Amino acid sequence: MDYTTLPNTNIKVSKICLGTMTFGEQNTEAESHAQMDFAFESGINFFDTAEMYSVPGRKETYGSTEKIIGTWFKKTGNRENVILATKIAGPNRNLNYMREENDFSRESLTYALDQSLKRLQTDYIDLYQIHWPNRSVPSFGTMYFDPSKDDLQMLSIHQQLETLGRFVQEGKIRYIGVSNETPFGVHEFIRLAEQYQLPRIATTQNVYCLVNRTVENALDESLYRLGVSLLAYSPLAFGLLTGKYDLSGTTGQHAPSDSRISKYESIRKQRWGRTSALTAARLYNALAIQHGLTPTQMALAFCYNKWQVASTIIGVTSIAQLDENLDIYGAVLSEEILLAIDQIRN
Repeated sequence: MDYTTLPNTNIKVSKICLGTMTFGEQNTEAESHAQMDFAFESGINFFDTAEMYSVPGRKETYGSTEKIIGTWFKKTGNRENVILATKIAGPNRNLNYMREENDFSRESLTYALDQSLKRLQTDYIDLYQIHWPNRSVPSFGTMYFDPSKDDLQMLSIHQQLETLGRFVQEGKIRYIGVSNETPFGVHEFIRLAEQYQLPRIATTQNVYCLVNRTVENALDESLYRLGVSLLAYSPLAFGLLTGKYDLSGTTGQHAPSDSRISKYESIRKQRWGRTSALTAARLYNALAIQHGLTPTQMALAFCYNKWQVASTIIGVTSIAQLDENLDIYGAVLSEEILLAIDQIRN
């Protein structure tokens, strides 16, 4: 396993990060602990979670993932050997069971962080992230910025940074990051941090895979020039890039019964259930097979080797899947395959 130091931090993370959103929904506590054991023993020192996990978010499982990670820390004593990242959810009327106000006020941030610390059985978070902006931005399946929908009572980025800076001073968090952000948002977080001597974001966690390369539409240049690392999530597009949906219907409605797109309507209705996403995935999967690779091998090798990516977040439901994903690390795609990938995208 290779490691990289996140810019402007003393955090060294593995190039593969263990995603945990299945813990407490598709995986039991025992299965989740086994995944963390296997990942840790394989050299992964970077775990990512969120207060709203497991996924799909619902009242009955809210916070279950963090609790499972917390019991693993208590059982193994490995807290000091893991770089732990978690996230606070942004405004969403469907998540009002988490706290009275799903905003980024000082009160909400304080409550959310304290609850995460309690569930995780730790007194600090290495990387605390804003899960999504409190602005109307293209994310979770939406493609375009729409000014007419920008009607949220937006708490300023400056105020968010002030509160997060207080947490850093108190020792509750070490560094901060954002997620599902845009070039504008990244620039504002950096500009205001530098202007007011507040903590600088170290990372942004955005979707990045063969069927969603929007990071390359200007965000990658912003990250490069501002010294912010990309944590790439959904490298397999919720399974579309494994080939398991290739024989299903046009929207994946005949997908394997244990798949997330098949089981959860909320996921199917978002970006991964669209006909266009499935059509594109089939083209990439066919290309992989044409070159003697599995679809999973090509999709992960693509992310693992991109200069834009500091660490790729992988989420699985079994040790066998985790082993396969780790085994692919180190594989390099030929120039012929990379050219063919770009031709499909175009």
